[in-house]
Amino acid sequence: MKTATTRLASSLLLALALPAAGLLSASAAESTTDKSSTAAPAAAKTTVVLVHGAFADGSSWNKIIPLLQAQGLDAVAVQNPLTSLEDDVAAANRIINAQAGPVVLVGHSWGGSVITQAGGNDKVRALVYVAAFAPSLDAAPTADLKAFPTPPGSAHFVADAEGFLTLPAAAIASDFAQDVSPEEANLIAATQGPVFSGAFEQKVSVAAWTSKPSWYIVATQDRMIDPGAQRALAKKLKAHTTELAASHVPMVSQPQAVADVIIAAAKSIK
Repeated sequence: MKTATTRLASSLLLALALPAAGLLSASAAESTTDKSSTAAPAAAKTTVVLVHGAFADGSSWNKIIPLLQAQGLDAVAVQNPLTSLEDDVAAANRIINAQAGPVVLVGHSWGGSVITQAGGNDKVRALVYVAAFAPSLDAAPTADLKAFPTPPGSAHFVADAEGFLTLPAAAIASDFAQDVSPEEANLIAATQGPVFSGAFEQKVSVAAWTSKPSWYIVATQDRMIDPGAQRALAKKLKAHTTELAASHVPMVSQPQAVADVIIAAAKSIK
């Protein structure tokens, strides 16, 4: 009788223990799941957003993009409409806002005005100016150039009835991109974007370089923006400055040197 009673008690204990064990296992599994689901996500990569200048388009950066990607950076070229400062800033901000992580904003020539304004975006962590305008707050990009010689390339502007400017192919070869191959100069001329002349007199309402670290590439053989003016702009910005013996398009004629400056700016982001 005692043995039968003992066996019955054991059976009851076993029946009670099995559900409890199941609950403990489920709880452990949930705990593991919770821990994995709350693990910190991988940090988003830095993206370099590239803003082209006047008489150009996004293909200006074709040699730069692969060099940046080889260093693990994302790179996106903006296609500026070149119709006004506001329109070009809006185009840049659409690209900036689409990025998940921090942005290095790069501007060439007229694109320097665009990044000066668009650089106020919270995602932008560093600015790189490539032979570019860098206007002060409430100033037009041309304001900084008045004390310097008029560059020879500006003598060749062709204006249409609506005030849009282009450069003839001969002027591209002689004054805009005189240090690239004839084939490359021809492509620049064929793909150039006409720029609204009034844009150069528009004032920026943000000067991002006053609060964000800046890099500046001076093109010492530039015939579109006076090299002396570029040095003065770099000094005004207190920028990390690199000088290249290049035309107005160092990103085409010396892509590795330009990419190195952009990569240095990207590495500075904490």
